[in-house]
Amino acid sequence: MIRHINPPNVNTLLIAVVQSQDAERAENALNKIGQAVTRLPSFGGFLGRRNATLLIGIAPERYEAVSKVFRENCRQRVEFIAVPLESTPLPLPAPTPITIGGATIFSLEVEHFEEI
Repeated sequence: MIRHINPPNVNTLLIAVVQSQDAERAENALNKIGQAVTRLPSFGGFLGRRNATLLIGIAPERYEAVSKVFRENCRQRVEFIAVPLESTPLPLPAPTPITIGGATIFSLEVEHFEEI
C-alpha cells in the first residue's frame, strides 16, 4: 500500500554540506530545536575531504531558525595547501592559505513526496 503524505507547510528541502568536524554538533543542535535531519556521509570535490550532507525538510517559517543553527555551529577555517611555484627552477611547494568549512545550504521546493 502506498501512502501519500504531504504534511502541512513542509514544502522545502534543505541540503546542507558541512565539514565532518561540524556535522555532529549541527545535527544535535537541529534535534534540540525539534528539527528532524537525515545525515549522509560525503566527500568534497576540491580537497577530497570528508563532509556530511544533511537533508532537512522544513516549513517556510522554520528557515531562519535552521539557518541560525548552521551559522552558530559550522565555522570556516583557514588551512594551507602546497601549490608548486612555477617561476623556480625546482618545483618548490609554497603554502597557500584557503578558507574551508562553514555550511553550504541548497534550498529546494518540494511539490510532492511519498513514503512507501
